[in-house]
Amino acid sequence: MHLLIVEDEPELRRQIVARLTRDGCIAEGTGDGQEGLYLASEYSFDAAVIDLGLPGLSGLEIIRQLRVRESLLPILILTARDRWQDKVEGLEAGADDYLVKPFQSEELLARLRALVRRAAGTASRALRRGPLRLDLTTEKAWIHDRPLDLTAYEYRLLEQLAASQGKVLSKQALADRLYPHDEDRESNVIEVLVGRLRRKLDPDGSLAPIETLRGRGYRLTLTDAPTKGGAG
Repeated sequence: MHLLIVEDEPELRRQIVARLTRDGCIAEGTGDGQEGLYLASEYSFDAAVIDLGLPGLSGLEIIRQLRVRESLLPILILTARDRWQDKVEGLEAGADDYLVKPFQSEELLARLRALVRRAAGTASRALRRGPLRLDLTTEKAWIHDRPLDLTAYEYRLLEQLAASQGKVLSKQALADRLYPHDEDRESNVIEVLVGRLRRKLDPDGSLAPIETLRGRGYRLTLTDAPTKGGAG
């Protein structure tokens, strides 16, 4: 799981990130509300843990803004406030679950896994991005209704980019998702796969479907807006 931790207590944030990392997750943390909203909006995470009391922007406001932007990111709120009204306010803002401080790290991990499983279970089995169409059940893909001949890793990479809804995916995040148990993977594997995908998706160079953001990663540029020769 790729997780975002937005918590302004440095030691608690460090402990959460360290524990989640030990359990095989990829955890990134920040203590600032504005940065938390930026990361949740621009990058692809499987779930987020958001404290309600944050500097810069409150946890409630982060959640409200993400939901206004139609983000489906599963969110678990942390709060030191144990009044039921605060919990209700967080859930009504769009959070999916909550934990009251202090809490056990085992419970946090179990709840995050449950949120990610629930989100995966309700996801559509078909994915469309402009002229690109993916069948998540059969793991097949088409561009302009033309079937794509993809290897297993090329398909997985394309699915990750398409599912991120135009957000940036770092090379490290993509590698961790494609090769979760391979500690010796080559650093240029993702670059090679992206190059192959570009040639297969865009043989005549008219779409530019995958954007490289130097120092940040990759983003699929295809959208649901009508495009030339789009799939019907």
